[in-house]
Amino acid sequence: MNTSTSTATQRLSLASLGSASGREGVSGPAMDPRALSTGIVHFGVGAFHRAHQAVYTEDAAAATGDPRWGILGVTGRSARVAEQLGPQDGLYSVLTKARDSESLRLIGSLRKVAFPAVDSAEVLRALASEDVHVASLTITEKGYPRTLSGELDTSNPGVAADIEALKAELAGRSFAGPARTPLGLLARGLARRYAGSGSPFAVLCCDNLMSNGKVTRDLVHAVAGAARAEDMLEWLRKSVTFPSSMVDRIVPATTEANRRAAERILGVRDDGLVVAEPFGQWVIEDNFLGPRPAWERAGAILTDDVGPFEVAKLRMLNATHSLLAYLGALHGHQTIAGAVADDALLNEARNLQRNDVIPTLNAPPGLDLHEYGESILARFANPNLGHTTIQVAMDGSQKLPVRILGTVADRLAAGEVPYSAAMMLAGWMVFIYRGRDVNGKPLALDDPMADILRETAAGSEAGLADRLLGLKAIFPEKVSANAEFRGALAARVRRLLSDVT
Repeated sequence: MNTSTSTATQRLSLASLGSASGREGVSGPAMDPRALSTGIVHFGVGAFHRAHQAVYTEDAAAATGDPRWGILGVTGRSARVAEQLGPQDGLYSVLTKARDSESLRLIGSLRKVAFPAVDSAEVLRALASEDVHVASLTITEKGYPRTLSGELDTSNPGVAADIEALKAELAGRSFAGPARTPLGLLARGLARRYAGSGSPFAVLCCDNLMSNGKVTRDLVHAVAGAARAEDMLEWLRKSVTFPSSMVDRIVPATTEANRRAAERILGVRDDGLVVAEPFGQWVIEDNFLGPRPAWERAGAILTDDVGPFEVAKLRMLNATHSLLAYLGALHGHQTIAGAVADDALLNEARNLQRNDVIPTLNAPPGLDLHEYGESILARFANPNLGHTTIQVAMDGSQKLPVRILGTVADRLAAGEVPYSAAMMLAGWMVFIYRGRDVNGKPLALDDPMADILRETAAGSEAGLADRLLGLKAIFPEKVSANAEFRGALAARVRRLLSDVT
């Protein structure tokens, strides 16, 4: 666990909240955390959630004076966040870093953090409670266990175990043990709700997936279907909605220097500190049967159709982020801001947006896509964030299908070769193949398919593009089988290998 080196300093907690919140340069919490009851269960209580949805939710509660929207956070496979925030009574701070200023805010909306390996029963009780109305998710793209065709991967051992646990609990047996996957835990909690009050509920996906609400709905329904829970399925269709949403805020990894800076401001140690840029956006499909926080009072956009916002953000912001991560890392830039400051890479980013992405988009109402692209690059250029290229480069096998391959397919269908998208994919391929930057520094490959990627990439430089394009788990045939695109990609792989050798 990352902690401050100043171990003698008092820890942030309810006991020390008064002294910390009263210091110069510190704001919040917007609501007294002691007054909040739990109304939301959030899966994936990492840095992004703490810097984004938890902040919006606290502001929404404060705007209406409604204390029902405290959050029970649920960790992933690691207990780290629970260990960080448990001794702090769920309290943490957000260090917001603009280009030339910083601010620190205390957040109290996260009332408890549960670790499924030991706390699954508590999470199930919360999901069944009539006081809880929403479950939200930021479990990242790899948290959704899908086959190549997008269906529930029942061969996944964790999924299979959760299906068996759900069957046992539906058959009337008691708690069947800790959940193995977030969606399994969610489905079991919904089963408890169905068997109890049956009151309406909403599951709000906040991950970078196209039509993320539908993806989540289909997978949860599939878990229930695999457990042969037909009555529960009928209740899910009638009483549980799965709104889509689009989220946007840059949240880099917290460094030890960040923790020391926050400790100087707070006067206490905060092991749960998160760092973020000033910008934030949340677009939510207004599809709720029961109560919800007044997120629109906190600046969120409630809409009937998230789709245009979702596609624009994934293809403009996230794809550009990945391009700068791979090309930047290969050229020796440790941060995204450093990559943007490289004129050649900045030009590649603009070309991707203007030549390949924008022609595939229908702009959301009121959004000029060229201005949006420039605003993205300006945000990336913030040197105070310290967002590393390696952090953005992780999980490429999961991210690229969502961020760039739709753009590639659309451009090919229109009879155009997306050369800038090919450069972005070439960067990913060379990143895997070389494993080091232009200066010889190792580049970590953090990806659930890392072993397969390395094995596939191994071999001659000349065949690198074709070998990786052959990975059906990543590349659809309409992309991989296009001869012109294969040629463009291979040419850019050769050029990039020459540039960084």
